Amino acid sequence: MLYRRHLRIRALQALYAHYSSGQENLVIGEKQLMLSINKVYELFIYQLSFLNQIQLFAADLFEDRKKKYIPTEEDLNPNLKFINNKVLLYIGNNIDFRKKEELYKINWADEKDIIRRFYKKLVEFDFYKAYMKSGENTLEEDKKFMVKLIDLVLSKFDLLSSFYEEKSVYFTDTYDLVNILLIKFADTLNARANEDSLLPPLLKTENDPINTDLEFVKKLYRKVVLNNEEYDNIIKPKTKNWEYDRIPLMDLILIKMAITEFLYMSEVPVKVTLNEYIELSKYFSIEKSKIFINGVLDILIKDFKKEGKVKKVGQGMIDK
Repeated sequence: MLYRRHLRIRALQALYAHYSSGQENLVIGEKQLMLSINKVYELFIYQLSFLNQIQLFAADLFEDRKKKYIPTEEDLNPNLKFINNKVLLYIGNNIDFRKKEELYKINWADEKDIIRRFYKKLVEFDFYKAYMKSGENTLEEDKKFMVKLIDLVLSKFDLLSSFYEEKSVYFTDTYDLVNILLIKFADTLNARANEDSLLPPLLKTENDPINTDLEFVKKLYRKVVLNNEEYDNIIKPKTKNWEYDRIPLMDLILIKMAITEFLYMSEVPVKVTLNEYIELSKYFSIEKSKIFINGVLDILIKDFKKEGKVKKVGQGMIDK
């Protein structure tokens, strides 16, 4: 599920915490990095579990209405389209999901109010009403509905995000990312998926003989920490027009991460590294940092090439 950009962001955040706190223990920092990555998957399972709880709440509500002293026709014959949504049924019936739900000890018994308020909010949306009135009964329609539910309701439900913030500090900056992963999960659900199908792994290479994605993010973090002084000595001559001590910490970390990819990530094309860190600077640095970082990296890669330090595997990997 996680792309390399997500892993770069996790490494960036871990490195920023490392330098900001004065933490010098590499092992502790790396454990925190791994925990922050694994917490993404835990929250993903939590969100699947919450969606399952909404479906179960609706089913129980319909059953309770049938038991009214004087039930209406709608009470006796409710519209079951929502609780029969194929994406929700897949989640509820999936064995792998149930195992992971148990692994994380997820229990909503004390959070019935959150579930009730979410459902009450959901049924007021026009897209929900249109879905319930639709005569269609296809997987594609169910998937589109779930994408809207996640994007328009779940991702903006503050009561739930506050609940997660209290569960774990790592959930705080993970909520938006997990909802994006949920949208992709719902949108790409295959018609052949069944109760025995495995949920997507957190990392694409998780089940490979060598988990290259995991090795990538570990190496990225380690090299920056271990080579920090060396990287400072590389960067300083290229930034003579700036007072080095006044360069924002975030900018320096981004540059050092890029240096690591230039010199030690033989499988990552130079152009990819340049584009990725310029893009990250737009989100994590001040407005002018993009130009500064781009200029420094441009000088560095030219020097590294001249010195023969850039060792890339594959055709077209070095050209900018």
